Amino acid sequence: MKRTFIFIVLAVIVGGLSGGLCAKYAMAQERRAMPDIKRETPLSAPRTAPLNQSKWPDFTYAAENSVEAVVHVASIYPRRQETVTSILEYYFGYRSPYEERRPAVGSGSGVILTTDGYIVTNNHVIDKASNIQVTLYDKRRFPAKLIGTDPATDVAVLKIDAGDLPFLPFGNSDSLRLGEWVLAIGNPYNLTSTITAGIVSAKGRHMLSPDGRFKIESFIQTDAAVNPGNSGGALVNTRGELVGINTAIASPTGSFSGYSFAVPTAIVQKVVEDIIQYGAVQRAVLGIVMTDITDDIAKKMNLAKLDGVFVVNLVAGSAAEKAGIRKEDVITHINGVAVKNTSAVQEQIGRYRPDEQIEVLVERDGKKRHVNVVLSKFEAQIKYPDEKFYNAK
Repeated sequence: MKRTFIFIVLAVIVGGLSGGLCAKYAMAQERRAMPDIKRETPLSAPRTAPLNQSKWPDFTYAAENSVEAVVHVASIYPRRQETVTSILEYYFGYRSPYEERRPAVGSGSGVILTTDGYIVTNNHVIDKASNIQVTLYDKRRFPAKLIGTDPATDVAVLKIDAGDLPFLPFGNSDSLRLGEWVLAIGNPYNLTSTITAGIVSAKGRHMLSPDGRFKIESFIQTDAAVNPGNSGGALVNTRGELVGINTAIASPTGSFSGYSFAVPTAIVQKVVEDIIQYGAVQRAVLGIVMTDITDDIAKKMNLAKLDGVFVVNLVAGSAAEKAGIRKEDVITHINGVAVKNTSAVQEQIGRYRPDEQIEVLVERDGKKRHVNVVLSKFEAQIKYPDEKFYNAK
């Protein structure tokens, strides 16, 4: 029995080994028959977008090199206000025979442009103020002198008696691209040195003046958060250059709702230089009444495109009339720069002074004509109407 048991054990072992060898052989044969998956159909690596460190949206350089040049502007307005002066008045309505003068204080922002203290802000920040105070980033406070204002562009220039100040250099607002990152720096709600980021949403925005006053508006629209108190503050690019002055928001509540507007430096720089040099803006005008081209106008005038502006009328004796521009001309370029709407025309003309010559490209009867215009001095309040003022039907 002992010998029989040994034979049984050996048989089991041999059977197991032979079965394992057979299975291993069969699996090897099966693998030979299958294609090499790794060789014939390799797994694809995860796709990654190549990133250049210089392209990362890092705003630290622009913020740190700009924030010290943005100041807080306090505008003080005298105002008469009745005050509670006694218990009799509080409980019984007794009126004191005198009133106390209590000043009202408005606040905004400004940007230092020179080391010796010239500051740009919005006209509406300091308009009709009897006293203006400027507080620097380092908390020093100075009285400010009003050098000049330009309501048409909502720009004002102040001067403080200080030296060796940090300042912001002018950048080229024309080179801004849609989607480019920008920073808004200012003092919203008296929160000093607040920085918000956004992108350029649009250029050449125009908002009709409700009172019909002459305005030069070709706003940079951004989605950087701007609130009351940001007015007059800096819009800077990622290189820390000043490309605009934050001026307005579009909001049903009075607070930021996603749309903010800045006056481009292409307008601001010339206005500031004129105010400092001449005491007032040397404004040139073309002397036309114009409107954006609508589909109705394009159909009536047989225009292939809606780009440019339509000359509704001419101011008698204006530079445009003297140069030969006619009613119902379409202006498409000024000095080689394409102008697609009335805001663009205003911006381009706003760069020049009276008696300077520009070249205007117009389309008339399907033909292009180059017209040299010597700009005249701004003399009257000219209203640039919206397309609703022209019935093309």
